[in-house]
This record gives sequence, C-alpha cells and structure tokens, in this order.
Amino acid sequence: MQRSTQRNLGGAVAVTSAPGGTSRAIFWGGALCGCLDISAAFIVYGFFGARPIPLLQGVAAGLLGPSAREGGLATAVLGLACHFFIAFSAAIVYVMASRTIPLLASHPLVCGPLYGVAVYFFMSRVVVPLSAARKSPFSLKMTLIGIAIHMICVGSPIAWATHRFSDAHA
Repeated sequence: MQRSTQRNLGGAVAVTSAPGGTSRAIFWGGALCGCLDISAAFIVYGFFGARPIPLLQGVAAGLLGPSAREGGLATAVLGLACHFFIAFSAAIVYVMASRTIPLLASHPLVCGPLYGVAVYFFMSRVVVPLSAARKSPFSLKMTLIGIAIHMICVGSPIAWATHRFSDAHA
C-alpha cells in the first residue's frame, strides 16, 4: 500500500493516505464505533433495566420527540440509523482533522480516548439540548459511565482506524 505525506508552505506535515485510505478509515472507524457503542449501551444500560427497543426509540426521540416511544419497531430502526449517522459523522470529523493534525493519527492510544471524551461532551452539552429528546436530570454516575463508554467504544476505534489507514501506520 503506497502512502504519502505533503508539506505545506509553513513546513507542517499533512498526513495523507493511500488511495481509499480516508474512506477506509471513515468506514471502519464509523462502523466499529457504531457497533461497539450501541453494544455497550445495550449491555450497560440493560443492567439498569433499559431494553433495546425503547433505548433505540430514545435515540429517535432526538428527531421525533417523546412520540418516538409509541412508534414501535419503526422508530427503533430510525434510532439505530440516527445512531450510525452520528458514529460516521464522528469518524469523518476525526479522520479529516487528522489530515492537518498528524498527532491524531500517530497517537491513537492517547488521542482516541480524549476524542471520545470530546464527543461525549459535544453530544451531551450541544446535540441533546438542541434535539427534541426529553432532557434527563444530571447524574454523576451516568456521566462517568457515558464518558468511559465513549473513551473505549467511540474515540478509540475511530482513532485506531485513522491510524491504521494513515501514514502514521506505515
């Protein structure tokens, strides 16, 4: 697999990848993130009594509001689609940022978990408040669980895929 780097006028190195490397990083980062994150949600929140269909309907509630809970399997599928849209969006942001910030591709063990924390706070402090979803009261326990899930299941797989398909891996 042929890889290359490019220097801009300031001498900074922009990480590039072999043909298809960017799309592979986005695909694998988004797919792994989406699968791991929803699996963790089913397992962890299932421990607290949440069931998969209502959990996915809760994601769809971001678009539909509380009525998503009455939509049956259709709104659960919509919630799953929204979940993967968000996962792939997070992968796109990280992969594209790594093209100008090579550290993101070269240090996935540090940058991935930190990105997961950033995604968690962006989702909880920007996306959810702007959505139609019902707002839940603050819980330190659930915040710490959410941050841990995002560090391991969101940021890490995206950073790994970016590293794997970038010059940092060569």
